Amino acid sequence: MKQTSGIVILCKTVFFISALVLGTLPVCAQTVSPERGELWIAPSMETALYSLSGTALGGALTFEYGARTSAGLKAAYFTDTKGLIHSVEISILLRVFIMNAVSGPFVQFAGGPLLLFQKGQSFSLPANWGTISGGLGFGWRFLVGRSLFVEPSLRGGYPYIVGAGVAFGLRL
Repeated sequence: MKQTSGIVILCKTVFFISALVLGTLPVCAQTVSPERGELWIAPSMETALYSLSGTALGGALTFEYGARTSAGLKAAYFTDTKGLIHSVEISILLRVFIMNAVSGPFVQFAGGPLLLFQKGQSFSLPANWGTISGGLGFGWRFLVGRSLFVEPSLRGGYPYIVGAGVAFGLRL
């Protein structure tokens, strides 16, 4: 029961941060030019080859601000295929688009704390064990109209060795 309540607390925290960011956005009828910067929000599905547990599947929620060069925050939850280890990644992102200010290929650095929980262990902060994760990724953002995008990506780093994912996002 304690593990379930910990996941509920994590979901409420992500919801609170999302509401805070979305609630502070200026609402206007004008479009935002890439030179002024933009806010992007993207849920994603991901898989990673964690060195401690093998393949892990999960999802993430990413907030990103900027054009050409952007910064962001990503919260991801993974579980290995046997359900023995659960992990929560909180990453700070730095992304640079190679050809266009808001679409096309990009290179991204991500790093931050990784909290690990074993099966049967209650979710608690601070976690009983964790590490710092960091890595480099490559992806491609495909714009769908003016506000939507699809973004496949690959990444490599520590402790997940390699990972892949696809995000479906909204430009605000």
